[in-house]
Amino acid sequence: MFTIHEGEYLVGSYIEYNFKNTHVWIPSKDSGVDLLISDAFNKKSVSLQVKFSKDYLETHPPYRYDIFQKGLLSCGWFKLSRNNIESSRADFWVFIICGANEKNMMNMQYLIIDPVTLMKIYGNVKTYWIYFWVTKKGKCWDTRGLNKSDQILVANNTFKSKQRDFTSFLNNWNKLEELNKKR
Repeated sequence: MFTIHEGEYLVGSYIEYNFKNTHVWIPSKDSGVDLLISDAFNKKSVSLQVKFSKDYLETHPPYRYDIFQKGLLSCGWFKLSRNNIESSRADFWVFIICGANEKNMMNMQYLIIDPVTLMKIYGNVKTYWIYFWVTKKGKCWDTRGLNKSDQILVANNTFKSKQRDFTSFLNNWNKLEELNKKR
């Protein structure tokens, strides 16, 4: 029996709900592409590789401290192989950071980034360990290796670092919006 993993399901469902003029396709073989999204006429497409992380904000100290609870929406981490990114056939990698809002309702945040940009950001290391934190003010940061005082700055929305700022990729579905347009 074939099933897709939860991240692929969440991304596919999000796209079907928000982009009514697209089709979501699931490959029958793992080729490094988890989802294929096409326009309504199946003439243009975008391929996606999906990575999912549960929320560590609720389950792991020190993130349970009030300072983090007040400022952060979700905290996820990912371990990626440079070889997998380099050989990726996907147009975009979608990172899902699952969190909960004030009413304890699930809140999905999506980072959409192309593999070339991802490799430029992280350089030529064998394994990327990425800790994406999303703030309640809509910012996204890679916090891997930050000391506690910088982590508090992230939670307070006062942290500054162009290299660690992923906000421009947060919920940036521009390529799919192009596919969604009617002709």
